[in-house]
Amino acid sequence: MTGISEITEHWFGLCRKPPALHALQTGICIPPESAYAGLPDGGGGGSGTIRRGVGAAISGIKTLNRNRQLLWFTLLAGLVMAGNAIGQAAFWYFEYNLHMQLDWIVWQFFIELATLLCLVFLLAGLFLSIPSGKEGHASFFEGLARAKKYKRAIFLWSFVLTLAGMLLVIVFSYVPARFPTPEVLFLYHNGFGRLDSFLFNTLHQFPFNLSRLPPTDLFTEIPGYGGRSVLLWFYPGFRETLTFSAINLVLFVLAPFVVPLIVLGQKTIREAVAGSVALMKKTWAEAAACTAFLGVIVSIVFLMYLLVQAAHGTVTPLATYYRPTDAWIALGLLYDLALVSVAFVAATVGGIAALDLYISAKSRQFIGSPDPEPYA
Repeated sequence: MTGISEITEHWFGLCRKPPALHALQTGICIPPESAYAGLPDGGGGGSGTIRRGVGAAISGIKTLNRNRQLLWFTLLAGLVMAGNAIGQAAFWYFEYNLHMQLDWIVWQFFIELATLLCLVFLLAGLFLSIPSGKEGHASFFEGLARAKKYKRAIFLWSFVLTLAGMLLVIVFSYVPARFPTPEVLFLYHNGFGRLDSFLFNTLHQFPFNLSRLPPTDLFTEIPGYGGRSVLLWFYPGFRETLTFSAINLVLFVLAPFVVPLIVLGQKTIREAVAGSVALMKKTWAEAAACTAFLGVIVSIVFLMYLLVQAAHGTVTPLATYYRPTDAWIALGLLYDLALVSVAFVAATVGGIAALDLYISAKSRQFIGSPDPEPYA
């Protein structure tokens, strides 16, 4: 962060020479227009905001391509979500197979808290590893080691996110059942219910085949046994994981600068939340453009399942359409793996882009303030 210190010295009168643009380099390629374009007060509707948002995403892709060690974030985040799915499936297995009476809300709360704690910690490590890079190289595990310093703030922020996520789940899941008024049911069926229906109708089709109901229960039967395997309980757990993942993604997108303000700006939780809101007012359009750009990439890969499905339907007789051969099952699994990989790589790029936007917004705030506040 020596470049930031140099800017601070310039602004406090230690040197009369204006700060150079290259002083903002912290491991991410930030073009000059990204850091300085627009008025100091920002404003999401200024010219070039979409270009800056897409540029942040492209810069994140280039950074990830240069710093392959950051892919550890991708792998570890994927393992965290796999653990979430196993935890979700365990609830259904204990509840319905072992007939253990478990409280769904309490179970979900602890699973979500553990999941978000791991994800926020990994995100803090990602932010801390990039500025420490030298000549385009970064050590992700070095960033994780530095993130331990902020474990209390990371835990508190994870707890806040868990409460917010559980509140949304309760509102969307319990309110329609407890208060089945026409207005509430309309909002449910056109919101959360539509998402749940989409997941159910899509995941049971080839190439996903994640269904515990015949005739698409390929992965829930034990060959030669005639019974149901443990994977029977993984399907509802996987659906729960997808639902919570969508909610968690919304929470991270709404507050993208809290973690960098904690680990880079040395802020408390309250200051970080207030600072994130202030920065989002300046960069909401860039953040929306960046999110939309990455979302389009993932959506394109996701919609390719229609091509796989169409190719399978073209060469497969109708009588065996729902019972693919081993070759088609292997192709479907490869597609599923590719889709999941692209989704987690996009999440990694999104984290890098969030740091790019954070530095850009802080630099504009720094330059436009009559009494600038130094930041890490």
